[in-house]
Amino acid sequence: MRTMWPIYLAAFLFFLSSADSSAATPEEVTFSSGTLTLKGFLYKPQGEGPFPAILYSHGSERRPGAKPEIGNFFAGKGYVVFVPHRRGHGRSPADRQVDALFDQGSRGVVALHELHLDDTMAALAYLRSHPDVDPRRIAAVGCSYGGIQTLLAAEKGAGLGAAIAFAPAAQTWSQSKPLQSRLIRAVRNSAAPVLFIQAENDWDLTPTLALAREMEAAGKTHKRVIFPPYGQTHEEGHGGFCFQAPHVWGGEVLDFLSASLKR
Repeated sequence: MRTMWPIYLAAFLFFLSSADSSAATPEEVTFSSGTLTLKGFLYKPQGEGPFPAILYSHGSERRPGAKPEIGNFFAGKGYVVFVPHRRGHGRSPADRQVDALFDQGSRGVVALHELHLDDTMAALAYLRSHPDVDPRRIAAVGCSYGGIQTLLAAEKGAGLGAAIAFAPAAQTWSQSKPLQSRLIRAVRNSAAPVLFIQAENDWDLTPTLALAREMEAAGKTHKRVIFPPYGQTHEEGHGGFCFQAPHVWGGEVLDFLSASLKR
């Protein structure tokens, strides 16, 4: 345990030296996905744009909220941040298809992701059209279920300059061969550079390792970073690491974004 202190101390000092002390207040906005009107939260940095932007995909939690830790971190570094709520989650309306596929468990997981991908791409279109956003400098970021959505969006391309997948499929990989196949296809066809990032004590490192190997074999630009354990439990190493640890992963993520988006 003592060997981790230099790593976390350096990361915390980085966070203190680079953090913007002013918190951004998110604006609740609406956007269209097919016939649905969905909602989300938009963070804007100080100053005048256009700014680079982050499309942040939340996890599988039904009430994802505004993700203030994520929104304020990236807004403080000069990014517009959009946290859309997919259908059946948070402020967005319920959808019978989501409930039916969700009830199928692992059998419905791929179809559920394809349905939600429509919402993710609609959110990306909204972000690209926003007057404060530079459409040439947009990255997709997501954790867990949102990490899967991030990889699927990277396959679609749509002008994404980078994709950062925190712990994609860490809780579902071993339960679904179809999901494994779908994600392998996505990363092989990725149209954006991908950063895979995870804490060592997450639920399962296998998908990060396997998908990074697939990108290597396909000659696709990517990077894989496994941090030391965060907290004491698998859940702390999973959601806790994603949402509460910008002071740990912030430098790595910002460097990847800067290189990929040519900031």
